[in-house]
Amino acid sequence: MAEINIYHLYPGQLNLYGDRGNMLSLLRRAEWRSIKLNIIPVEPGDNINFANCDLLFMGGGQDSDQKLVAADLKKRKKELHGAVEEGMTIFAVCGSYQLLGSYYITADSEKIGGLEIMDMHTEAGKNRLIGNAIINCTLWNPSKTLVGFENHAGRTYLGPSLKPLGEVVSGFGNNGLDKTEGATYKNVIGTYLHGSLLPKNPWLTDYLLQKALAYRNQDTRLSELDDYMEEEAHKAAIELTGSKKHKRMSSRA
Repeated sequence: MAEINIYHLYPGQLNLYGDRGNMLSLLRRAEWRSIKLNIIPVEPGDNINFANCDLLFMGGGQDSDQKLVAADLKKRKKELHGAVEEGMTIFAVCGSYQLLGSYYITADSEKIGGLEIMDMHTEAGKNRLIGNAIINCTLWNPSKTLVGFENHAGRTYLGPSLKPLGEVVSGFGNNGLDKTEGATYKNVIGTYLHGSLLPKNPWLTDYLLQKALAYRNQDTRLSELDDYMEEEAHKAAIELTGSKKHKRMSSRA
């Protein structure tokens, strides 16, 4: 039986924006294919052995949580970088996505050093970028759409060597200016899309499962599933996005 180890990083701190839904989507789509999925919660201070991790999931959190996570992970920065270069999969949402870059400047002008996995940086804006979003994602050929909900004050700017996860069709994306959303590097995906993201985009869930299987040289062929409900949720999100305007709000979480 194929088997995947998912490390759920700091579930008590990085638990905003429907992260439980993302984990359930990974779990169910693996179970329906008789793939054994082991979800291992990782708490701050735990001795993490990345050698046993196939997919690292990092959810969203507040600035205070990001500081805690950044300080803890920096102790394992070399090991984490090594695992990424070898092909370990990472899926990071919102605040955790920001931590993958060089640094994050908070609304209070505090500079939080990042993990430097991706060539990017983030600066807090005066207003939050909020709303349903659609992006055109080229992880597949032909490309597929991804739908989600964004709610972030950070403006992320990608370096020239980094590819975005997709192009904004509707919404704000990384910074509200350049039409990019998220970023990819090797098997690392970072995104501002949540709500939660994976249940409404089953092709992305399967992509992550396939990358995690390939990391251990396991069979990446996935049996087809009846995705009627997931596709309907995806279509409904697109319709909702088309009917509502995006907002910039001054409040900060």
